Amino acid sequence: MADNKKNNNKDKKEGTGFKIQSWLYLTLFIVLGYILLKDGNSGLTGKASYSDFENYMEKGYVSSIKVYTNLGNMEVFIIPDSAKYIFPDVALQPLSRPMLTVGVGSIENLENFIKESKENGTFIGDYDFVPKSHTFGDIIMGLFPFILLIVLWVVMSRRLSGGAGGGGGGVFSVGKSKAKIYEKGQANRVTFKDVAGQAEAKTEVGEIVEFLKNPKKYTDLGGKIPKGALLVGPPGTGKTLLAKAVAGEADVPFFSLSGSDFVEMFVGVGASRVRDLFRQAKEKAPCIIFIDEIDAVGRARGRNPAMGGNDERENTLNQLLTEMDGFGTNSGVIILAATNRVDILDKALLRAGRFDRQIVLDLPDLNERKAVFGVHLRNIKLSKDVDVDLLARQTPGFSGADIANVCNEAALIAARHDKKKVERDDFLAAVDRIVGGLEKKSKVLTAAEKRSIALHEAGHATLSWFLEHANPLIKVTIVPRGRALGAAWYLPEERQITTKEQMLDEICATLGGRAAEELFIGQISTGAINDLERVTKQAYGMIAYAGMSDSLPNLCYYSATDEYAFQKPYSDKTAELIDQEVKKMIAQQYERGKQILLEQREGHSRLTQLLIEREVIYAEDVEKIFGKRPWTSRSEEILNSEVQTDSKRVIENRDKVEP
Repeated sequence: MADNKKNNNKDKKEGTGFKIQSWLYLTLFIVLGYILLKDGNSGLTGKASYSDFENYMEKGYVSSIKVYTNLGNMEVFIIPDSAKYIFPDVALQPLSRPMLTVGVGSIENLENFIKESKENGTFIGDYDFVPKSHTFGDIIMGLFPFILLIVLWVVMSRRLSGGAGGGGGGVFSVGKSKAKIYEKGQANRVTFKDVAGQAEAKTEVGEIVEFLKNPKKYTDLGGKIPKGALLVGPPGTGKTLLAKAVAGEADVPFFSLSGSDFVEMFVGVGASRVRDLFRQAKEKAPCIIFIDEIDAVGRARGRNPAMGGNDERENTLNQLLTEMDGFGTNSGVIILAATNRVDILDKALLRAGRFDRQIVLDLPDLNERKAVFGVHLRNIKLSKDVDVDLLARQTPGFSGADIANVCNEAALIAARHDKKKVERDDFLAAVDRIVGGLEKKSKVLTAAEKRSIALHEAGHATLSWFLEHANPLIKVTIVPRGRALGAAWYLPEERQITTKEQMLDEICATLGGRAAEELFIGQISTGAINDLERVTKQAYGMIAYAGMSDSLPNLCYYSATDEYAFQKPYSDKTAELIDQEVKKMIAQQYERGKQILLEQREGHSRLTQLLIEREVIYAEDVEKIFGKRPWTSRSEEILNSEVQTDSKRVIENRDKVEP
């Protein structure tokens, strides 16, 4: 019941800003309306002397008169047709009532003059003698500056408070914590079932959940509950999701905020918010505090001396360090934090007693990507031809967020083509869209250019098919996509270690496009620039870093500290030798590639013609031309091994159940 009241109060506070802004706009509207429509006059106004007034009366220009006896003036309304004689330089607007303000000396003389004019017939309108009273509009106009100041003050106070959860609105609540609180027992909570893969990371954080559920189990043996855990990994690997799963599994209050929420333009606000956060957490202990992107506030101190020694960010970090492991105790409060820049964090933040453990979340491997696809495909209507194994193999280096994007993009593509279910081609198109960019079918190519691109891509496909360690081919296209005029899609092998022979095969396959151009066209083009860049980098890496050269064996000229060095970690003679070895290695693989293409000239020609005709071909089409590829890829071996293991596990479980 108390929680409901808090939520209701919070909702009221969140709605206050909108109400204040609405009242401000309404007040401005009323004032403007009063100014424009006061007394129904939206036209010409002016001042005139009493003698001019008498002249206008004699000429019959006046339609009506209103005399304010307590102010000593009157409002003289002019006949619209006669306004051109009084306001000759101003155009008369429709529905306007021209009016003049005239000072009155003697009310008695004015009354006599009006009566005489009516008797003479020069004035036939109405006239009235009334005291001037203060209307609502006059009151508003008088109080408007003060009302505006008050409204602006209230709005600024709400903005400065930032909707702080630790107290009511107002400028003095700026130091309150901005953390979002998720109470225990909340519906639709995230659990470990929603986090696919990351088995090691889930095991680590599972211990934290056990600490929160049953701390006595560990304290009886003399152990201490860990203070915190730092989730480290590339973007999109599920750090925030895993933290939410920890809170859902432990079923404890969960404080969530970003590192940037501590940063403010006012001095001392960050430290104040840290204190308020931990104060609230201690009241709800046991609980979890999750700080996302902690590098925003936990950056190493002293990196920017130009800012001075009293940097606000450093003060915030100092307060955070004190709260995490100072003289005070935070019994039952566990801090989780996430970052992908652990290298820039302050060492005092990373020591044991603050973040007791670092949990690394890497990019998912083959089996983990398969599990991630399984999670994101739950709510998608799939066709029977969708192969999850193929999708997992086709997305190496994809994070969990990338895979979620692939599934969503595939569903959008299927909906765009009015399909009832998401098919295999939709997923392949989604991967192509994310990796390569949009298809540019509108780009016009000549027949010669199209044939050159087809020869180039067919060269890649042919060599990858006949090189054992090259990546298995899945698709070849000559449709321009992104900045590329054509592309060959492979299923990259995710090797734990890579041999020299494997890397040489990859270099040879990459040079297949340039080799095909030289052999079958007789001239080379700029279409191989990206291929040459990749080959050159790989060759230099093999020789200078991996020590895979006959002339420079077992030498590595790499150092982590030479990022800003002005000298290379080797002599000019060695640099010349490295260059020679790179040229030699690339030249050998280039000649090797040309030799294979000459041996497979007929098949390469058929593949080129098929590409020109269909623009997109798949591995099945290449297999019809060259025959089945004689080698099994590493990914296939892993998946087959997994299937055999699962089958064995099913049989064992069945044998246990059967009598």
